[in-house]
Amino acid sequence: MSHPDDLMRDAVEYILAADPAFEPIIRSSPLCSFAREEDQPVGHFASLVKSIIAQQLSTKVADTLTGRLHGALDGDVTPERVLALDAELLRAAGLSRAKIRTVRGLAAALHSGELDLDRAIASPDHSRVRDELTALWGIGRWTAEMFEMFTLHRLDVWPVGDLAMRRGWAELHGLAADPGAKALDPAGDPFRPYRSVAAWYCWRVVDGDNPSW
Repeated sequence: MSHPDDLMRDAVEYILAADPAFEPIIRSSPLCSFAREEDQPVGHFASLVKSIIAQQLSTKVADTLTGRLHGALDGDVTPERVLALDAELLRAAGLSRAKIRTVRGLAAALHSGELDLDRAIASPDHSRVRDELTALWGIGRWTAEMFEMFTLHRLDVWPVGDLAMRRGWAELHGLAADPGAKALDPAGDPFRPYRSVAAWYCWRVVDGDNPSW
């Protein structure tokens, strides 16, 4: 689900009212686009695999490994294809043993029905997706939150585990050091229900016109 420009403008004004420190980056940036622009259709599993690969890696390296994996799977990134592929071929694509275990574990949970992702997404309890994903081995809060933000386009996610987001926050607020995830967590409360949008602008402070944003 994408969101209209009018809603995103409302979100921006809400953020500015809650924290004027955002004014320089908001005024010098385009309107938040993570929840508006339509990318190439990507399945939920493929999106999660991309986030798993990206954990603790630079964007460039993660994109390279994701491309290799897509090549090994002939572009068909599904649980069934991953489970059928020899683990050594996943290793040859550049995935670490831990990432292979995580990707194959997710594939197995979806294939067996242990994880009903569609039901979790449809739940009125938005924490259900995160809770069910993070119950699987190797999937942490960051991966679940990237899925919520960039695949499900949820507007009220506050990814304090992301270092670049915290750096952007620190720069906006003139802090000399990373505030840390624990300290930054409650700082997002004034931006509800638009915490994802505030996070997007924090990323722009660090990454500028990175096409990911």
